[in-house]
Amino acid sequence: MRYDVTTGPIDARELEAAVAHPGAGAICTFTGIVRDNSRGQSVTHLDYEAFAEMAVPQMRHIGQEIKDRWPGARVAMAHRTGKLEVGEVSVVVCVSAPHREEAIAACKWGIDTLKESVPIWKKEHAADGTYWIEGDAAKPA
Repeated sequence: MRYDVTTGPIDARELEAAVAHPGAGAICTFTGIVRDNSRGQSVTHLDYEAFAEMAVPQMRHIGQEIKDRWPGARVAMAHRTGKLEVGEVSVVVCVSAPHREEAIAACKWGIDTLKESVPIWKKEHAADGTYWIEGDAAKPA
């Protein structure tokens, strides 16, 4: 499986290829993209920071939990760091599983858990200032 924190672009098709296998009846991919608005404000770009030495092992742990909860699942995750412009991919989670129901559930659980527990931080640059985003809450930078 593949778990990356990178400054370069993320190719979702590469992650899908990493989880594909003959027993997979479904591959579910979540792709997070930088949008141009948040909290009713115009967003110019985002900055992501990560503690990669902890982030990658935590991503592996999430992947193992997925495999334990959904037998036959394979997982790949990647998250970008640095300055990301509107429209760029920030995160990709791919899960293959024998059936679509498991692939979809595991992928949703994977991205939700990644957002909650992996040490990656988002700074949003908006029309009304710069904010660190924690969950759904914004705190002035």
